[in-house]
Amino acid sequence: MAACTKWMFFIPFSLEFDYELRNSTQEDHRKVRWRDAEKVEAIWERNLIEQRNQHDINVIDWNRLSSMIGSLMDKNQSMKIALVNIEEEEAQQWETLGETTVIKFDVIDSEEVQWTDLFPEWIDEEEQYTSPACPTIPMPEIEEETEFDLVVTRVPCRKPEKGWSRDVVRLQIQLVSAQVAAKHSRNGKKMAMLFLSACRPVLDLFRCEDLVKRRDHVWLYQSDVKKLAHKVSLPVGSCELAVPLKNQGMTPNMVDISNPNSNPKRREAYVTILHSSEVYVCGAIVLAQSIRMSGSKKDLIILVDKKVQEESRKGLRTAGWQVREISRIRNPKAEKDSYNEWNYSKFRLWKLTDYDKIIFIDSDLLILRNLDFLFDLPQISATGNSRFVFNSGMMVIEPSNCTFRLLMRHRKDIISYNGGDQGYLNEVFTWWHRLPRRMNYLKHFWSNDTEEYEMKTSLFGADPPELYVLHYLGIKPWQCYRDYDCNWNVENQRSYASNVAHARWWKVHDNMPHKLHKFCHVPALQKEILEWDRLQAQISGFQDRHWKLNITDPRLSM
Repeated sequence: MAACTKWMFFIPFSLEFDYELRNSTQEDHRKVRWRDAEKVEAIWERNLIEQRNQHDINVIDWNRLSSMIGSLMDKNQSMKIALVNIEEEEAQQWETLGETTVIKFDVIDSEEVQWTDLFPEWIDEEEQYTSPACPTIPMPEIEEETEFDLVVTRVPCRKPEKGWSRDVVRLQIQLVSAQVAAKHSRNGKKMAMLFLSACRPVLDLFRCEDLVKRRDHVWLYQSDVKKLAHKVSLPVGSCELAVPLKNQGMTPNMVDISNPNSNPKRREAYVTILHSSEVYVCGAIVLAQSIRMSGSKKDLIILVDKKVQEESRKGLRTAGWQVREISRIRNPKAEKDSYNEWNYSKFRLWKLTDYDKIIFIDSDLLILRNLDFLFDLPQISATGNSRFVFNSGMMVIEPSNCTFRLLMRHRKDIISYNGGDQGYLNEVFTWWHRLPRRMNYLKHFWSNDTEEYEMKTSLFGADPPELYVLHYLGIKPWQCYRDYDCNWNVENQRSYASNVAHARWWKVHDNMPHKLHKFCHVPALQKEILEWDRLQAQISGFQDRHWKLNITDPRLSM
């Protein structure tokens, strides 16, 4: 059946309960199960929000609406309209614009399938115990030859209720709309899509640059059918990998991991960014070297601000980066001089509109295997981080001036869960695609478990590499001794220590032109910090006794 505003059935009960609760005696209060009361209160609050938003989008100016749609339609043919989440009674009103079809589908039970089922923190990527599987999201069954010119969708909106953007019913309705457009477009290239909602349609599905017009709660898009078809062919969430480690089960529209250059006409680049200091210049230079050693010939773009001096820029150019200067973007919710004060500068990535796709990589990552096949994936594709969010240290991005403006416009009202760009982006791009963690593998040991240590150490040193990307957490290799990983000497950094991973980074460093080595020298202050850490490790009596090893790193005598 078609979707409906199911909370409407709770209104009389919740209002009655609220009245009795507020007017009962003290003895009655003792009899109330407060957990149930709070649940009903939440339902009531949600109901009020939906009623208000529903009222706003039910008031339609048909003349204005017809004018909006008319610019996208062929005036010489009768319009065929698909209606998603619109009741039969309302469908009659739309017949004034053309021939209508109500799209029927079973609405998912949001109590049985929740957002964390679609976007779990962890899945068995290696298929050691079981194959990851997503919950079934019911889709409509439509005869293959059916064609439409316009898809009209009423999308529920619980904004500003907490968690409104991660509503499984809201997502399902938009996935239904996307599937109808992808499979049943009359011209096979574009589909006019009209959304009635107080909330913006999911940015990951309906691209910012495809928005033609917006008036109040009416959103008109002209979507690229092929792009939508690619997106709906992907898993419904990060409950499955967008790029399976095993080729079994890969659908025709999913990325082919064996074909690193599937679309030679597309403009593509690897991108990193440096702002506020020169600490990561060495990391960026070695990153470029690792990309080239992987066999990629894609463009390398580095965004830098005025804090990065000309001498460092020369080194970056010599390493292969095309240097572009940017102005920093301040995080309005960050404290002055804090680590995250300027990390919204990452939004500048969306300004690189001379490229169709970019792969952003933080400069403390090392590429071990060719990643060019990831350019076949849509925005945003990334590895999981924690809870249901992705790690923004490496992402597939589709540059767009429109998206950039949107990111800038909401800086003050979107709350980042971690105070940084990662938390912010996860609130904007909620429907993301999971890459295997081997494509952004964290240099980190979660416990003292011997099996975990041996497994990760084996992965860090495997030759030929089994990992695609190694992400260096803690004190960075170029800030350490060459002889061993100096994370061993710092109590709260020891979980990041691996001499094998450390040596792997230095192997790439030693393969780059010798004239670039000077950009990885150790500043005088850092030398003092390293020696202080060694002394403290000795005092603490760390049993691994790295602090006792003779240091031969020639950089320390320079």
